[in-house]
Amino acid sequence: MNEQKERTMVIGIIGENCSGKSTLANEIQRTIGAEVITGKDYLRMAKSESEATALFKEKLRSAINKENIIYIIADQEHIGFLPDGAVKVLVTADIDTIKERFKERMHGNLPAPVEQMLERKHGLFDSEAVDYRFDGVNGNAADLCRLLQDRIAV
Repeated sequence: MNEQKERTMVIGIIGENCSGKSTLANEIQRTIGAEVITGKDYLRMAKSESEATALFKEKLRSAINKENIIYIIADQEHIGFLPDGAVKVLVTADIDTIKERFKERMHGNLPAPVEQMLERKHGLFDSEAVDYRFDGVNGNAADLCRLLQDRIAV
């Protein structure tokens, strides 16, 4: 009897604020089933930041080939939390879309300092080595989910 075992993965969804990371993560979660961890949620794992960081890195490392975890990353330094073997997906959007989405989050108001910060950070992840690039405006999440499903099927 040849029993097939499905592989699992840790997926880093990387991108700027309001690029579409959470929307994509939710679609992947529905498709493959996964725990979703956002930004600094890991800090709840311990009282000190250093202890929480160590625990979180270990959680991600031990999840490889054991469970599906999606980690939504908007801070460049958090990419280093991903263990070897994690799948990296870069979500991109043009600056006008990001500004408009951020403005909606701020109830229709986008202060000049916030707009300038978004402009400074735009393209921050563009040179990152990733497994997949996803257009957070026009990308087809179902297509990416199929690619990920193929990747975890043995």
